[in-house]
Amino acid sequence: MGPIRKKLYRIVFGTSSKAGKLFDIWLLGFILASVLVVMLESVPELGASNMKLFLLLEWGFTIIFSIEYIARIFISPRPLRYIFSFWGLIDLLSILPTYLSFFFIGYHYLLVVRVFRLLRVFRIFKLARFNAESKVLMVALKSSFYKISIFLLTVLAIVVLLGTIMYVVEGGEEGFTSIPQSIYWAVVTVTTVGYGDMVPHSVLGKFISALAMMLGYAIIAVPTGIVTVAMSNSENEKCGNCDTRNSRTARFCNGCGKSFSKD
Repeated sequence: MGPIRKKLYRIVFGTSSKAGKLFDIWLLGFILASVLVVMLESVPELGASNMKLFLLLEWGFTIIFSIEYIARIFISPRPLRYIFSFWGLIDLLSILPTYLSFFFIGYHYLLVVRVFRLLRVFRIFKLARFNAESKVLMVALKSSFYKISIFLLTVLAIVVLLGTIMYVVEGGEEGFTSIPQSIYWAVVTVTTVGYGDMVPHSVLGKFISALAMMLGYAIIAVPTGIVTVAMSNSENEKCGNCDTRNSRTARFCNGCGKSFSKD
């Protein structure tokens, strides 16, 4: 890499220099403005009367981001690594919708994917606290994966059973025309969404609906409890003497009284 290319690399990919921070802050400003333009364009009153203005702004932002994307590839010491990295794919997806709008109507609204580029704010301002907390959340979700999977399979079995019963009880009428359609009703009812597009009319059907609704409230609390416990465990540390979990700030073990002092 030549000296100019190295300098540009520190500005575009780095945040330690004043120029690098300034570049990223301006970039975030453009991202926010471009997402706002897409949102405002979707409003019928504004989109119809300011079509040319929105089109010019959209292409202006797309050209800016396209130049930035090409520049990142050019100055990167490993272009392919950047192109197939998380940020490289997000940068590409943030400019593709405008070009796809030539062939597919309405695709330019997918430009809101640019909002994901705002995640760079954590890198710019070095918000280590947010990064640490996000790691705790990821560890909790990973450790809860199997429990939540079993829970979801159980819920799936319940809604299939409820849907099948309701199909039999309602006799294929009142919207319960098939087992899949009845399972859809069961999902809507158990999740307490309640669209109201399918309603049982038999006494037994209403009784089953009431049970499904009450079951739904109990089901909603389960995954929340699983993740909460996992997060609590990930924030605590085990005592090497008795395996009791204690807060990271604890000075003595709650189980055996062992001192955690480093002295």
